[in-house]
Amino acid sequence: MKPQNTLPTPSEEAITHSNQLSERIKKSLRRHGALTFAQYMEKALYTPGLGYYANGLPKIGQAGDFVTAPEVSSIFSRCLARQAIQALQALPEANILEFGAGQGTMAKDILLELNEQQQPLEHYYIVELSADLRARQQATLQAHLPSALFEKVTWLDQLPAKPICAVVVANEVLDAMPFERIRIEPDQALQGYVQFDDHKNQFVWDYQKITTKPLQQFANQLIEHIGKVSDLGYETELNLNITPWLKSINDFLTQGVVLLVDYGYSRQEYYQPARVMGTLRCHFQHRAHSNPFFYPGLQDITAHVDFTAVAEAAYDAGLKVAGFTTQAHFLMGTGLLEMSGDSHLPITEQLKIAQQIKTLTLPNEMGETFKVIALSKQLDLKLMGFKMRDLRHQL
Repeated sequence: MKPQNTLPTPSEEAITHSNQLSERIKKSLRRHGALTFAQYMEKALYTPGLGYYANGLPKIGQAGDFVTAPEVSSIFSRCLARQAIQALQALPEANILEFGAGQGTMAKDILLELNEQQQPLEHYYIVELSADLRARQQATLQAHLPSALFEKVTWLDQLPAKPICAVVVANEVLDAMPFERIRIEPDQALQGYVQFDDHKNQFVWDYQKITTKPLQQFANQLIEHIGKVSDLGYETELNLNITPWLKSINDFLTQGVVLLVDYGYSRQEYYQPARVMGTLRCHFQHRAHSNPFFYPGLQDITAHVDFTAVAEAAYDAGLKVAGFTTQAHFLMGTGLLEMSGDSHLPITEQLKIAQQIKTLTLPNEMGETFKVIALSKQLDLKLMGFKMRDLRHQL
């Protein structure tokens, strides 16, 4: 079931895997008649054993589809650890909880930095539903951590059963949450659904009139914001999962800080009238494209984050927005330059670190597109990561 696309052709084994997932999605379509794009995305990414994030295929690094900041350099996670230490020292219990731990690289480097800085820790919780990813994380951490440090790590397949004080960290989690696709036309607002086209032998878009109140309210506000659209229309995304997710964090968090890192914009910048195709992006073998129906289960599907929506959802959940800035300014505020200046290292290592820092901080790399937002609960602290530049006024 190969869509028309100039992207590389996967292996026969991978195609068989994708076809199995496609059959599963087609069964849901036959049962329900249609799937919203968020429902399709949920199945494409998270179906146990078959979805992109739930299967054993490589995702991160050279053999995968994309690179994340913790994989670029340990300095990223060490800076995050420094921010965590500031918060942990103000809490009665020293716990960290991580969402979206991937291969365990960020957890490893955070734990090593905490150890280096002699910061006591009671538990490092990793919330992980995928058995494959959990196994990878365990292998990474066991291979690189002293046993006393490894014993601090606890894997959870659901949120903590009892309330805890903690620093919660999540790198590139929001962008992978299933989102709805909205299309504004000159005379109507539509919601993106997914159907299967037997003639083309592939999944296709099916735009239908909006029937739910939250989406209609969003569409009305969007029309007011962007003004008149052309006959070509205006397409964008809406993540309805942010609010319940932050509420669930607030439910188990008695006191602490939530650090969210992702690529995105404030609402004003996100829904620009000129951004007519939205921000939906797919990643396959380090190629970015916009076809979410290309071999389901073999590619990542994401959208940029509306950080204004994150701030509003945090407020509704009972959390306070404690800081918002670019990744570059956050890293500089938490010790990036201090970590990069070891003149005793071989020149080749110094050059390597310099290149890593460029990738993490330059505007045309990760520095400006990626943002860091901090949310707090029962903790009034001037967080060091936002001392150089706090952009909360832009939210």
